Amino acid sequence: MASSMKAPPSSAYEIVSVPELYGDLIRARGVEGTYVGAGEAESPWVPFGDNAAIRHLAFDVRENIYVNILWIKGPGVIGTHKHRGKVWAIGLEGSFRYLEYDWVCRPGEFITETPGTAHTLVTDDPQGMKALFHMQGANEFFDAQGNHVETLDVWWFMNHYESYCREHGIPINKQLYL
Repeated sequence: MASSMKAPPSSAYEIVSVPELYGDLIRARGVEGTYVGAGEAESPWVPFGDNAAIRHLAFDVRENIYVNILWIKGPGVIGTHKHRGKVWAIGLEGSFRYLEYDWVCRPGEFITETPGTAHTLVTDDPQGMKALFHMQGANEFFDAQGNHVETLDVWWFMNHYESYCREHGIPINKQLYL
């Protein structure tokens, strides 16, 4: 029998007590969600090369997941890299593409990157680009000759954020850590 619900019920504009068989265990061992506002006081733009910056939004060491906004400030490139985990991204501003593909990502458009693929992110947009990235696993970066340069994972991104904060007297935002 098909469900007749077209959308979740929305009549209660209040906190509803929902039964939970494991409520005590969830309260004792679970982790609350977090909130990171739009201001740089909550997460500054951290330089990522000469023409780019990253705004870190979440670090999950249990799953090697990191979420951030990549901002390339004008036409430019993020070097060739290979993912060892899944990547989801959504364009926020401007546009970007990968040299290896024939599409261009614009605001509101969604992309996935799969483990094992190597690609080179570029923006030709005069205004650059911003995109939200949700990444899991390591990113291996390569130079122009295909030599491995560095591996970036959740620990690298945490160090990127925390080192910048320490150098600039910015408090570490515990809301970034899951």
